[in-house]
Amino acid sequence: MKNAVIAAVALSALSPLAVSAAERTLTISVYAFAQDDFKTLVYDPFEAKCGCKLVVETGNSVERLAKMEANKANPVVDLAAVSMADALAASRAGLIDKVDTAKLSNFAKLYDIAKDPNRDGMSVGYTFYATSIAYRSDKMKIDSWADLLKPDYVGHVAFPNVTTNQGPPALYMLGQALGRDTPDLKGPIEALGEKKDEIVTFYEKSSQLVQLMQQEEIWAAPIGRFSWAGFTKLDLPIAWATPKEGQTGGMNVLVLTKGSKNQDLALQFMDFWLSTDTQTKLAEKLIDSPANSEVKLSEAAAGNLTYGEATAKSLKLIPSAVALDNRAGWLKAWNEKVGQ
Repeated sequence: MKNAVIAAVALSALSPLAVSAAERTLTISVYAFAQDDFKTLVYDPFEAKCGCKLVVETGNSVERLAKMEANKANPVVDLAAVSMADALAASRAGLIDKVDTAKLSNFAKLYDIAKDPNRDGMSVGYTFYATSIAYRSDKMKIDSWADLLKPDYVGHVAFPNVTTNQGPPALYMLGQALGRDTPDLKGPIEALGEKKDEIVTFYEKSSQLVQLMQQEEIWAAPIGRFSWAGFTKLDLPIAWATPKEGQTGGMNVLVLTKGSKNQDLALQFMDFWLSTDTQTKLAEKLIDSPANSEVKLSEAAAGNLTYGEATAKSLKLIPSAVALDNRAGWLKAWNEKVGQ
C-alpha cells in the first residue's frame, strides 16, 4: 500500500510536466503553396523532433498580415513566412521582434544575402529566386537588360506589368542598364512607354509566356526562375540570360511575432527549416531554392532553381524600403506612360 501511495505521488508530480510537454503548440503563418509537401518534409518531422503540435495557417500576404495586426495585443501566430517587403512593413507596424540568431545553429550556413535581408535584424531569408531574361538564343543575344529595347528585338519582347511580382524588379534592372536607376523607376517606365506599341504584351501571368514562345510570337521575356522549367520543355533553343548588370529577384523570409509566448520554440522551428537537410529536401522537390549554402543539389534540381554562391552574389534585390515607399508612385507613372 505504501509503495502504491509513493507511486501515485510520483506520478502526480510528473504529470504536469508531461501535460505541459504534450500541450506545447506552435502556430505558424505561411503561403498556401505546396502545403502537402511541406507537411511531409518540414512539419511532421519537426513535430516528431520537438514533441509539440504545429498549427499551420495559410493565406495570401495581405490577409495574413491583417490578421497579425488585428491580434497585435494578443498574438495567435508565433512565426510567419512573408516577403522581404512585407517583413519591413510588419516591422514598421510593430508586429515582429528581432531574431536572436545566436540561437540558430544554421544561421552561419546561409548565403550572406539571406542573413539579414532588410538589415534590421528582424528577419532571416529561407528562400530566394532570380529574375532574369528567358530568350531565344538562335534569334538574339542578351548581354544587358537594355538589349530588350533594341530596335531589332523590342518587337519580339513580353515585359511584366508593373502590378506583377516580376514587374518592379525587371524595371529596376532596366533602369540600371539605362543609367536611369532612381527609386521612382520613372526612367525605365518612360523608356518602356516610348516602345509600348512595339512590345508584344505587358503580361500579368507568366503561364502565358510559354505558349507565346512556342508560337514564336515572342523571343524574350523577363521571368522568375520558378517559371523556367516550362521553357525547358519546349523544343526550342531557349537560354537564361546573365546580363552584365546582374540578376534581380525576390526573397521570402521568416519573422517572429512580437509578444509571442513561444519564441524559443519558434526559433527551434526556424532553425529546423534552415537546416541543410530540410533545405535540400525542399529544393530537390523543386519547392524552394535553398538559402543554405551547404545544400548540394542534383543537376536536374539545380537547373530549375536559383542555386549556388555565384548566383546568390549576383542578385540585386530591390530594397524593401524602396518598394514600400514607391509602390503607389510606380503604378501612377506606369498608368501615365504605359497605360496597360
